[in-house]
Amino acid sequence: MSNVTSGAGEYAVRTIRPDEWARVKQLRLDALRDPVAHLAFLESYEEAAARPDSFWQERVAGAGEGATGARQFVAEAVDGTWAASVVVLIEEAGTKDWAGLPVERRQGHVVGVFVRSGHRGSGLIEALFDAGVSWAWERGAERVRLLVHEDNARARAAYRKAGFVPSGVRVPFVRDEAQNELEFVLDRPATDSGSR
Repeated sequence: MSNVTSGAGEYAVRTIRPDEWARVKQLRLDALRDPVAHLAFLESYEEAAARPDSFWQERVAGAGEGATGARQFVAEAVDGTWAASVVVLIEEAGTKDWAGLPVERRQGHVVGVFVRSGHRGSGLIEALFDAGVSWAWERGAERVRLLVHEDNARARAAYRKAGFVPSGVRVPFVRDEAQNELEFVLDRPATDSGSR
């Protein structure tokens, strides 16, 4: 766990715990109500709200403390509010990603990025990325990537600020193949010893 102080207050950046599945569910539902959720997430509020509790319990078990294939980090305010979250998945070389594209090297894949509107611009996204990227490096990732909708300028700017750069790869957007998502990447520094 690390502490972050920003213009919006103090936060603890930490991994979710398995018993926090109801909070994870609520945070996801809140994210899916965001005005740009249709560009940022591959599911709708209605789809997520209809999922049974067992789905959320399994999801948290697979990305919480002790999980090795994925990790969800939250920024928790002093009052206990979860202000932001990011999930990092580990993709293995020789497999295919969710879009069916080959994974050429072990990499982290950032998904589920969300910062509540009152906490945006406070540096939380960078703190969450630092935690997620460090975890990916510890897991042996050679790079970390994410996909962002071509029309989501706010997210693209935040990712660039966190050090990610466009790779040139474009993937058709699942909800509308006439639109694209752009891959942004962060390569592991050659001298990296496990931290960013």
